[in-house]
Amino acid sequence: MNRDMAEIIRNQQPLTMRPSATVQDACRVMHERKVGAVLITTPKGELVGIFTGRDAVRLLAEGMSPGDTDLQQVMTRNPHCLPPRHKAIEALRLMRDGGFRHVPVVHEGLVIGVVSRGDFRGLEQDRLDEETGIWERMR
Repeated sequence: MNRDMAEIIRNQQPLTMRPSATVQDACRVMHERKVGAVLITTPKGELVGIFTGRDAVRLLAEGMSPGDTDLQQVMTRNPHCLPPRHKAIEALRLMRDGGFRHVPVVHEGLVIGVVSRGDFRGLEQDRLDEETGIWERMR
């Protein structure tokens, strides 16, 4: 129940792309790998942004062309992230409080993984629901 982020991302190959990649390329690879987010990194592997399915929907709703739009134009810059020593419940809290579904895991400035709500077991979800219920009753 008290898993570290490192345990969750063990052996993970996060999807990373450069800021100059197109949205169309990102969406194609996201579809192929069945993932909901691309981590945008520098050539050294430093995190500069994140692009998710929600960003793709926003881009289309605004009439932008996926083939003519670079990720750097639409990515969320400097996203919230966690180091691998943090616990799973902390990632869930961060996602709940921030209203997002993905949290990059960064160690010494470099991307080593990404977690999403679907990565968490029922016990972790149950604990978060219990905490939320306690806070709501205290209001």
